[in-house]
Amino acid sequence: MRPLLVALPSLVASLVASLVVATAPAAHAEPVELGGVRVDLRPGTTQVVTVDHTRGTRATVSLWRLTASGWKRQLTTRDGRTGYGGLVRGDRRVQGTGTTPLGTYGLTSTFGTHGRDARARLPHHRIRRGDFWVQDNASPHYNRLRNQRDGGFRWWLPSSHPDSSERLTDYPRQYEWSIVTDFNVEQVRRRGSGIFLHVNGRGATAGCVSAPRRTIRALVRLLDPARVPVIGIGR
Repeated sequence: MRPLLVALPSLVASLVASLVVATAPAAHAEPVELGGVRVDLRPGTTQVVTVDHTRGTRATVSLWRLTASGWKRQLTTRDGRTGYGGLVRGDRRVQGTGTTPLGTYGLTSTFGTHGRDARARLPHHRIRRGDFWVQDNASPHYNRLRNQRDGGFRWWLPSSHPDSSERLTDYPRQYEWSIVTDFNVEQVRRRGSGIFLHVNGRGATAGCVSAPRRTIRALVRLLDPARVPVIGIGR
C-alpha cells in the first residue's frame, strides 16, 4: 500500500505503530485442519479464519472458534476472492505477481474509511488523506502504514513503477473495512507487502484475500487479540 506526507500527532503515531508493527510470529503449536485448510496454530490461538481455494480466484472464507467441544464454525461465505496470479508458498512469493501467499499468518489490526467500531477489539486506524502502505523496497518502512507527510519512502512514484506504494484512499470500496495480516512482517524485500483481508471489489485481488462486506464487517467485530487470531490460506 502507499505512504503519507505529514507527521502524525504522537498519540495517533503510537496507534499506527501498534497497528502495523507486529512482532515476529510466535512458535507454532500443533497444526489442525479446518474446512480443508491446514492451520499452524500459535500458542493461545482459539480463533481462526480459513481461506479454502475452490476454483479460479474464488475461495470459501470461514471463521472458526475453539470451544469446550472442539472447533466450531461461526460464519462462512463461498464468495471469497484471492489474487489474480494464483496461490504460492509464502516464502516464495514475489512482489507484483498478484499471488496470494499460502500459509498461516496473524491477524493484527484493522483499518478503513470509518472510525473504530465500538464492538471491535483489534487496534484500528481510520484512513486519512496521504495514507499509504509502503511497497518501496528502498524504504525502512517497507510493508508498513505511513503518511506521505512523514516521508521515508517515494510516495510520488507512479503505479507503473515496481517500487510504487499503495494510496489507501484510492480503494474506498475494498478498504472500507480491512484486516491486516502479519505476512512478511520481517520486511523481506521484494517478497511483497500489504496482504490484507478486505471487502470484495469487482473480481480477483492483487494478492490479498477478500470477502463480501457483511463478512468482513462481522470479522472486524468478532476478532479478539486475546484469542490470538490467525488466518490460514490453503488450496
